Amino acid sequence: MAEAMNYVPDSTARALSQPCSNLIGISVPTLFNDVFAEILEGMRSTFQSAGYETVIDTTDYSPAAELAWVERVLSWRPAAMILTGAHADPQLRDCLKVRGVPTLELWQYTDDPIDICVGIDHYAAGLAIGRHVFRLGYRRPAFVGAPEFRDPRAEERLAGFMAAFGTTSRREASIARPVETNAFEAGRTGTLTLLAESSEYKPDVIFYLNDHLAFGGSTACQALGLQIPRDIGVVGFNALGLTKVLSVPMTTVSTPRRLMGVMGARNLLARIRGSRVPSSICLPVEVIAGATTRLQF
Repeated sequence: MAEAMNYVPDSTARALSQPCSNLIGISVPTLFNDVFAEILEGMRSTFQSAGYETVIDTTDYSPAAELAWVERVLSWRPAAMILTGAHADPQLRDCLKVRGVPTLELWQYTDDPIDICVGIDHYAAGLAIGRHVFRLGYRRPAFVGAPEFRDPRAEERLAGFMAAFGTTSRREASIARPVETNAFEAGRTGTLTLLAESSEYKPDVIFYLNDHLAFGGSTACQALGLQIPRDIGVVGFNALGLTKVLSVPMTTVSTPRRLMGVMGARNLLARIRGSRVPSSICLPVEVIAGATTRLQF
């Protein structure tokens, strides 16, 4: 009868009929970013081979949207939840803790996770690349990134980068926060804004939210006749695929995105099965000394 009616079983409906489904809810800020796509790629095969299905939603960096999403998924009795970052709404933290749902926080390290965490220390990463370029003789840092309060991980990197120069100052002349959604365009626009300032503060090195913004910023510098790295240094973040094909290797920070996804997925599966796993794991990053900054002081 089922074959005659061309019936296809609904695995999601079947999962929801169980006391605890085999669904794992995943919240990411956006899918238009290589970082989160690579983390997801690291998790996918691990969950599939263990018989779990994933349901993903994007929050556009909104804590309220993330809270609404998690509340909706919890009504489906998920086996576990995965959040991006460790800045969850306090109400969301309390909700997941009270329900006892195995929860993995990815991408950002914290020593106080909701349940378990696998990530990187973004402040330490910013500090490391900041110290690197400081040793190269740069003294007037600037930053091009997302609008303030949008991406807390980027703000931590910025704080670390500025601390490497012995300052916590965030003069408006040294920071640009373009609103463009296209990363390349945002990098270009933000850089033009910085370099058009009439202030006496003229940056000699610019730290970008990520490599895509850094590439856009490089095109702006070149359009203005600035030579990289002689006149100005350019620093990216993440060592994205773009940096592998540039004619001038970019100075950036390599982050273990796929490893983070694999390790996070394995630990979460162990947590679902009742095994004890480390509550927090901080993965190392690597400073990549490219040719968009000076080779030596």
